Order: sequence, then C-alpha cells, then structure tokens
Amino acid sequence: MLAVIQALHPVLQALLATVFTWFLTALGAATVFITKAVNRKVLDGMLGFAGGVMIAASFWSLLAPSIAMSSGQNVPAWLPAAVGFLAGGACLRMIDKVLPHLHVGYPITEAEGIKTSWQRSTLLVLAITLHNVPEGLAVGVAFGAIVAGYPSATFAAAVTLAVGIGIQNFPEGLAVSMPLRREGVSRLKSFWYGQLSGVVEPIAGVTGAAVVILARPLLPYALAFAAGAMIFVVVEEVVPESQRGGNADLATLGAMLGFAVMMVLDVAFG
Repeated sequence: MLAVIQALHPVLQALLATVFTWFLTALGAATVFITKAVNRKVLDGMLGFAGGVMIAASFWSLLAPSIAMSSGQNVPAWLPAAVGFLAGGACLRMIDKVLPHLHVGYPITEAEGIKTSWQRSTLLVLAITLHNVPEGLAVGVAFGAIVAGYPSATFAAAVTLAVGIGIQNFPEGLAVSMPLRREGVSRLKSFWYGQLSGVVEPIAGVTGAAVVILARPLLPYALAFAAGAMIFVVVEEVVPESQRGGNADLATLGAMLGFAVMMVLDVAFG
C-alpha cells in the first residue's frame, strides 16, 4: 500500500495523508455513538498527549529539517528557521484575534475573536479547526519537500509525521463532539460537528505541498512556519485546555508521553 502511495505525485500523497488525519478526527468524534461522556481525567490526559505530539513534531519533523536544509546556503542556517517559526506564530495570532471561536470547557462569554451571535457549537468547531490548519499544513509541506531532494526530506519522514498528527487528532475530534453531546445535541449532529473540524486539514495539506513544490526556496521557511503555528496552538490553547479541569499533573505526564512517542516514531522511522 505504501509503495503505491510513494509512486504518486507529492500533492496527491499530501491529500491522502491529510484525509487519513481527518479520518482519525472523525473517529474520535464518533465516540459519541458509544457514550455520552468521557471522564475529565481521560480527556485532559489525551489533550496533554496531543500537545506533546505537536511539540515533538514541530522540532523533529519541521524545525530540524529546516535548519539542515539551510546549511551551506547564502544565509545563516538558523535564519530561515527563526524567521519562519516566528512568522507562523504571528500568523496564527492574527487569525486567533479575528476568527470567532470558543475553547472547550469555556463559557460562551469567553469566546474569542470578533464578537458574533453564532451558536456555541459553531464556535467550538472553529476553535478545533484553528488547531487543524497548521497540522494539515505541516503534513502537506513535509510531502512537498520530498521533491527538493534533501536527505532530511523523505517519504518515510512525511508518513511518520502524518501518523503522529493523526494519532493526536483523535482526542481533538472527541473534544468537540463530547461537550456538544453533554449539552443535549443529538449524537449525529455532535459527530458531524466533530469531524467537520478536521475537514480543513486536506485543504491546508494540499496547499502546503503545492506551494513548496512551486517555490522550493521557500521550503525551509515553510517547514519552520508550520512549526511556529503548531507551537502557538499548543501553548495558547492545547496546554491550558488540558489543565483547566484540575488534572495538571496528569496532563503534563500525557504531554511527556506524547512527546516521547512522536520522537521515537520520527527517529526510528523518519
């Protein structure tokens, strides 16, 4: 199966990979068909795990290759990584400032972005969608980078990143569907909203792959940009959400486990 996918164009590879990550978001959302609630400790541990995976992926799969690709160029090796990383965070901050959204577990009065009369369900979906944009972009850029021929940009590394992102997408889908179900939304609608938050990943993935293929000099910047965007999401949203329920130690252990899992995956298979 992987051999067949490896023979495809990188943009198609990115599409298939991000459809896979969306599928795991939908799988997490589908837990509403089994139960109406998930223990808060379990949810916080899973969110911490997701944050750890994203932190590890940001370095091992994005920043480290960005620095490696910049070595021997006409600029300091650290410059593209630093510029792209900060630009990614700044871009997410601007979107965060404008896009109406509501983090899981927060009252409607604490909705962020431009003030709107949109329903709570819509704001919850938009919050998780904001998480998924940099994740889809990271996977897409990783597959697009294969065309450049750098030793650090391999098919195995891109697949490993997609697997890691997919694993941490499971609790993100669950984190949307479960609160909606507890508030009385039907199982089908709760699932629909949960999986909808992941639809943006294939769009971001294909866009990221196409951009770096068409403009290869941007590749080190694009990898670091995706890393900066993911770190912004982790620090600004995922970590606070995981510790809001009073299970800080459990969420922290989950984050460390997630980091270790992603590190092992990347080093062993990437």
